[in-house]
Amino acid sequence: MEQPPEQSPARSTARSTEPSPDHVARIQAAWQRERPDLDVTPQGVIGRLHRVATLLTHELCAVYARYDLGEGEFDVLAALRRAGAPYERAPGELAAHTMVTTGAVTKRIDRLERAGLVTRRAAAEDRRGRVVALTDAGRELIDRAFTDHIRNEHRLLAALAPAEAARLETLLTDWLARLEPADTPPLPPPPPPPTR
Repeated sequence: MEQPPEQSPARSTARSTEPSPDHVARIQAAWQRERPDLDVTPQGVIGRLHRVATLLTHELCAVYARYDLGEGEFDVLAALRRAGAPYERAPGELAAHTMVTTGAVTKRIDRLERAGLVTRRAAAEDRRGRVVALTDAGRELIDRAFTDHIRNEHRLLAALAPAEAARLETLLTDWLARLEPADTPPLPPPPPPPTR
């Protein structure tokens, strides 16, 4: 019985190491076919960053959920904890430190207060102002949650070699500085998805 011709090792290796096109590459190829008049190379960076951010957010939120926290509640508790004793900030400060609007912070504070993790009181210097503070239970919870969060971030970054991670951090730091000046106000929340 005739045997099929042997494949050369070089060709076999080349075939096995060629990465298959990822989701972004397939989108780019479709646009290059449909709109050859446009340069879609920015999608290679921006599309992949968007997908990486989505996947990372999913992985990070899985840890927050272990503590019955959403991403927003975790951010508020973390901002209060890293303020140092007595672990309190005005709502406007929390908005600045969590990069969301004051209205969004208020909703998060409401939920955390109902859970007994923060308290609200009038500011001593201005009775019209409010101060948000961690309760003992809130501090204990965020300390445990943040420990797991950092462990999770180390796990996620372990996919890169240390030199790659350092290079990526430098690139992202430089790019972010060009896109977002130091005095940039908090980003508005994204628009709600369509109802239909």
